[in-house]
Amino acid sequence: MTGPAGVRALDVEVRRVRIDDPLAEPLVRELTEEYVRRYGPEAHQEMTRYPADSWAEPHGGVLLLLLEDGEPVAGGAYKRLDARTAEVKRMWTHSAHRRRGLATRVLAELERAAGAAGYHRIFLTTGPLQPEAKGLYLVNGYTPLFDVAADPLTIGPLPFEKHLH
Repeated sequence: MTGPAGVRALDVEVRRVRIDDPLAEPLVRELTEEYVRRYGPEAHQEMTRYPADSWAEPHGGVLLLLLEDGEPVAGGAYKRLDARTAEVKRMWTHSAHRRRGLATRVLAELERAAGAAGYHRIFLTTGPLQPEAKGLYLVNGYTPLFDVAADPLTIGPLPFEKHLH
């Protein structure tokens, strides 16, 4: 199977973990570094904003994609926003494994898990300095809740939604 631009897709295992599981450490570390690089030192607060239980079952979940050797290469999380809506956060693909369709796979797995948990809608935001994330959500059927023609830097966080059922 090939992913974007003909790059061979990776065979991966989907594993549900807690955000404080050692397997999730690369996700948390690299995502924190990415946020700080793009948005400055204050972005570190975003990664510690929610307690670990926010992402725990039955109202949330953290999913990782693991290579055959157990190395985490992508992941994401969702948490309860309200009784009908899950909020997706912490979308991550290891920098050495991008452009292989892994983020799309993570998003699909998060949607499936949130739907199985009874949610009918996904809500998420991405930052204005993450055009690749904006593109990912648009191409995967998410409705932008902002003016896509506007300069993203004038908007702040870019909200999206997708109805599951």
